[in-house]
Amino acid sequence: MEAIIAQKPRLSFWQIFNMSFGFLGIQFGFALQTGNASRILQTFGADVEHLSWFWLAAPLTGMIVQPIIGHFSDRTWNRLGRRRPYFLTGAILSGLALFFMPNSAVLAAFIPPIVVGASMLMIMDASFNVAMEPFRALVADNLPASQHSTGFSMQTVLIGVGAVIGSWLPYVFAEWLGVAKTAAPGHIPANVIYSFYIGGAVLIASILWTVIRTKEYSPEEYATFHPAEVHEPETKKGGIAQILTDLAHMPVTMKQLGLVQFFSWFALFSMWVFTTPALAEHVYKVKPGDTTSVAYNDAGNWIGVLFGIYNLVSAIYACFLPAIAKATSRKMAHAFSLSMGGLGLISMYFVTNPNLLILSMVGIGLAWGSILAMPYAILSSSIPAKKMGVYMGIFNFFITFPQIVNGVFGGPIVKYFYHGHAIYAIVMAGVFMLLAALSVLRVHDNKKLI
Repeated sequence: MEAIIAQKPRLSFWQIFNMSFGFLGIQFGFALQTGNASRILQTFGADVEHLSWFWLAAPLTGMIVQPIIGHFSDRTWNRLGRRRPYFLTGAILSGLALFFMPNSAVLAAFIPPIVVGASMLMIMDASFNVAMEPFRALVADNLPASQHSTGFSMQTVLIGVGAVIGSWLPYVFAEWLGVAKTAAPGHIPANVIYSFYIGGAVLIASILWTVIRTKEYSPEEYATFHPAEVHEPETKKGGIAQILTDLAHMPVTMKQLGLVQFFSWFALFSMWVFTTPALAEHVYKVKPGDTTSVAYNDAGNWIGVLFGIYNLVSAIYACFLPAIAKATSRKMAHAFSLSMGGLGLISMYFVTNPNLLILSMVGIGLAWGSILAMPYAILSSSIPAKKMGVYMGIFNFFITFPQIVNGVFGGPIVKYFYHGHAIYAIVMAGVFMLLAALSVLRVHDNKKLI
């Protein structure tokens, strides 16, 4: 007698919202990291050509953590659910890292602040990864295939909102509330410290909202939706061995998306690492190595605003992405978005007025909105539901590997080829984003949006 295959019910707007709300807090913290980590590390003594090496901590921990978390979350069923135990743990650890990173100088008597800052960057990113990967899998777990694009787009909207607030907060504290935006050499300005405190609190609170307000399917309910997978014989391989086996047998679509992700995330890593030193020198005319002047801190605060703008654009754009993809295709929507991002990055070289950088951020925002949604929507249609967590984690290889390559070679390229002028790293990022747009066209996606 064949098993009856039940269809997952379509979820309401608010159910999808509650399920994704934790991403607002994750991205709030992530925006503070991307907008301020280079600034903090430079304040603690890092040279511009060494910044990418310190940022290596982030992708290295992500490459290790996400597949492992994905593998074990596929096999976890307890009172909290399947995915929720992991992103709750990640939220608590991320919140603590956000509290400690800007206070690294407090331990200067025992450990060099740059070591503490880099360590907190590693812990913070590992924690973000613990929290983030199960959220991606949760969307595919709870939603029918016809709502996957909607679910990932909802995540992108909330990611954008969280990132806007996180990116703008240091500027708001300094320019609207009068909190100090400069500090003594080797110390972090108060406006940045307070922003990190609030970021930690918001991250934990938003994750708790999702944990409390979201229901996960029980093993019995899961079995009715995927009877064939449930009755497959269980492998006796250990965790790492099984991950490597799944890696070797990844779907063709996933491999094709890997090339797109490589170019996309190489570009993004360059932008996050080098935008502050690049624009401080190229637009604000700050001398290399100057991290205490008003001009440098004005540049840092304005870059936070700019990062908020591209995240705001991504949040708005994500609302329209499902319709755009339905009218064209998911591939064409993603290719267009990445092209706009590439042009936005390259345009920074030609800007002399800081306000005109807003136009560059519009293009980057279109790319970011699509990067956070379309690859996952395409991927989720090509992988078995039983391995959703581990394959979402393995997919993170294609995000972390390009960042590791950039982290190793980006700094020396800036030093020896660009003679310390980081603006050329931003131009190179734009070229890589355009290559990502071309690579999308060869991805196989046979699922139509419903």
